[in-house]
Amino acid sequence: MSSIIAFFILGGAFFGFIAAVGVIRLPDMYTRLHAASKSSTLGVMMMMTGTFLYFWYVEGYVDTELILAVLFIFSTAPVAAHMLSRSAFHADVEPYQLTILNELKRDETGASDFEDHGERVVIEGKRRPELENKELENKEPEK
Repeated sequence: MSSIIAFFILGGAFFGFIAAVGVIRLPDMYTRLHAASKSSTLGVMMMMTGTFLYFWYVEGYVDTELILAVLFIFSTAPVAAHMLSRSAFHADVEPYQLTILNELKRDETGASDFEDHGERVVIEGKRRPELENKELENKEPEK
């Protein structure tokens, strides 16, 4: 049982570390928020689950507050991240320059003119010059 407890505690620390690295290294607000909300939520939940298991197995004490805290974080962190990203979008915070697909802008503006390039959808007017050059290099010459 102590190996399971150690797995949860160390796994939570690992995901917390990944969240911190993601917040530092990712390029824009939206991707940073994704790293902060997903990884840190999983990390905190794993640590609290490990703590709950420790108190239950070693101390013989069932702490319902830890279970409630896990449920609270599981329900509020994604909602808070979603609200922050929507408010950033409405405050005209630009995404990273290599972002191609902006589904929220397409849905809210009602734009229906988009191109289908294989598996991805590209909205007109959102193409970056850096990507244009990369696509030209990757194209096969016409026969």
